[in-house]
Amino acid sequence: MPKNLQTFYLTSAIPYVNAKPHLGHVFEWLQADAIARYYKILGKDVAFVCGADENSLKNVQAAEKAGKTTQAWLDEYSAIFRDAFQFFGIGLTSFRRGSDQEKHWPGVQKLWELCNESGDIYKKAYTGLYCVGCESFYSLDELIEGKCPEHLTPPEEVTEENYFFRLSKYEKQIKALIESDTLQLVSEQYKNEMLGFINRGLQDFSVSRSKNRARGFGVPVPNDDQHMMYVWFDALAIYLTGIGWGFDEEQFEKYWPANLHVIGKGINRFHSVYWIGMLLSARLAIPKVISIHGYITADGQKMSKSLGNVIDPFDVVKQFGLEPVRYFLLKEIPAHSDGDFSFSRFKEVYESDLANGIGNLCSRIATLCEKANVAGIQKPTEFSTEFTHYLESYNLDKSLLWLKQQTILTDQFLSEHKPWKQTGESQVSTLQTAIYKLLHIAYHLQPFMPETSRKILNHFSQPQITALQPLFPRLPS
Repeated sequence: MPKNLQTFYLTSAIPYVNAKPHLGHVFEWLQADAIARYYKILGKDVAFVCGADENSLKNVQAAEKAGKTTQAWLDEYSAIFRDAFQFFGIGLTSFRRGSDQEKHWPGVQKLWELCNESGDIYKKAYTGLYCVGCESFYSLDELIEGKCPEHLTPPEEVTEENYFFRLSKYEKQIKALIESDTLQLVSEQYKNEMLGFINRGLQDFSVSRSKNRARGFGVPVPNDDQHMMYVWFDALAIYLTGIGWGFDEEQFEKYWPANLHVIGKGINRFHSVYWIGMLLSARLAIPKVISIHGYITADGQKMSKSLGNVIDPFDVVKQFGLEPVRYFLLKEIPAHSDGDFSFSRFKEVYESDLANGIGNLCSRIATLCEKANVAGIQKPTEFSTEFTHYLESYNLDKSLLWLKQQTILTDQFLSEHKPWKQTGESQVSTLQTAIYKLLHIAYHLQPFMPETSRKILNHFSQPQITALQPLFPRLPS
């Protein structure tokens, strides 16, 4: 059954719920949310899925450290994440928990059985270097001075009998999919990294943990209650179960394959290689695009509790408002490489782009229109070609840079034509042109600053335009 062309399905990565959401989580969610809003405006039936990666050893350890049962810990922290999506204005259509035995476990077990039917799951004894933080085994040549490249901590040596997935069987096929952009990895840097990873030779990877080492927590392996599914096999399947796989096949067929996975660079290989191998084995369609972003530093340094430079995104929003934070992160942090957050830069952008930029432009035009008794005009209904090109290639920062330029050009238009010095029809004509340009900007702002956009679109399309209170009050010095 061919996928409905009027649908758009995207996901953000499924986070571990062993601590509160951090700035990196929020940046990724905002990227995905802006894309989802854009396609909704185009009239697409959008499904946007995330959830909670709950069946991992690090969650069990965090619960033990807090003196709680694993399930009580998961219930508490999954609720924190679910509430965070609402707090940051993220429009999920489904939040799927890994511990959901009704709507997740059947689908994961079905995926396992399909891979097993393809002859791609087998059992063997194994000794490897395991990083609990990544929930992943590493080879010696992947370590940096004997430490995990992501967490910079020494992995532990683990020996046990596990089930393995025959990833090596799909090496040539995955490579061809990436090289041809049938599976498009955005950007070229991450595409080349994955091709380099594949060229070193793909190794089969463990897809289970003993019930003992998993502390008895996780999705049971079909027909073997002494093994639990490895967290990556389980969590990635949320992209399937979040749209009905295993319990609502009609809904699943409607949305799958995913148009887009939005992820961070640290989990690129799990999505661009491991996940693709699993889907090929199960004879399921692969996603179309994986958009990969970098990490956020604070004042040029990696955030860490020991340095005392961890930025709490909740506090930033409470201090400055949600929409300025959405704007700053999506414009100032590069869409596909590392970026930096500093309060000095945030305040600078707030003043230049928002208070003195779009906010001041709206106030100027509104005041002039009220004095000249100028009526609003009809709201726009289409995006510009250039903007569409940036957004549909997932370069959200470039989309907002383009929008900033439109604000500058509209400001220049006012300065050149000086409607405050005009009278009669020429003044009305100039102001209506300015209104058109402003509405054009506001229409394009919708995916990024939906509330600000709504205010501008409504105010400047009413029968009589009145003066407008500042959209972005100046920050206290």
